[in-house]
Amino acid sequence: GHRPYPHCGACLDLGHNCPFRCLCPDHHTVNCTNRGLTRVPDSIPLNVRRLLLSNNWIPWIPADFLVLYTDLVYLDLRNNSLSQLEPGTLSTSSRLVFLDLGCNNLTEIPSETFEESRSLIKLRLGNNPYLSMVRKNAFVGLTSLRELELQQNGFTVLDVGVLEPLPSLQVLRLEGNPWLCNCQFAKLFMWMKANQHKLPSGIEGLECSLSEDGHRIPLKLLSEDSFKDCTNVLTLTDYLIVIFSGISASVAAIVASFLLASTVHCFQRLRKGTKTDEEDGYN
Repeated sequence: GHRPYPHCGACLDLGHNCPFRCLCPDHHTVNCTNRGLTRVPDSIPLNVRRLLLSNNWIPWIPADFLVLYTDLVYLDLRNNSLSQLEPGTLSTSSRLVFLDLGCNNLTEIPSETFEESRSLIKLRLGNNPYLSMVRKNAFVGLTSLRELELQQNGFTVLDVGVLEPLPSLQVLRLEGNPWLCNCQFAKLFMWMKANQHKLPSGIEGLECSLSEDGHRIPLKLLSEDSFKDCTNVLTLTDYLIVIFSGISASVAAIVASFLLASTVHCFQRLRKGTKTDEEDGYN
């Protein structure tokens, strides 16, 4: 009986409670990346600080999953099958600094999702192709957040009010969304113009379209005058295509007809049954 490791008790402690098929390279890291998991693993050490669950098939996280892991600072759930976040999932994650929910199937970010996430510095929500709604108070509580990724999602519009509770924000990624050049987009456009230093490439490369299948226009060709026909109070029934005038000689030929608001509203409801929910989010 030769014992290759004289103090093997210490060796066993290093992998103590390491979940099946995962790696635990140190006392505070659990790496379950690319393991074909269809649910969050069992037997995660209670003192875990870095939990890597990316590149799996996890469809949901139990609302109480993180209750026991109060030391967690880094959570990577990128490239899974998450369609929603259960209410309260992050309510015990006050120490969390990094959260990656990119490349999933999220459809909306509910109000107060991050209410207790006061330590979060980087939040990745990009590459969720069905993500088209951020509820009014979704980002309340993120007082330390510096980087927010919302690129390559399904946003046609974003209520600029959801960005107000982010006093520390330094970087915001918005590229690759199907923005619509309508009156609801006007306030976000003004915000982008005033906060270009927070956008990695300014408004360069960002576009919006005149209608669902219409011609895409670079935002750099637009100005406040482009939205001068918009009223102050906007709802979905005010969904009127803006006539862009004088923005550039190269696009002077663009002519957009005004449609009856009710007709457009009906079209929107037929196109996507969840529009009523979206309307609630804007008002």
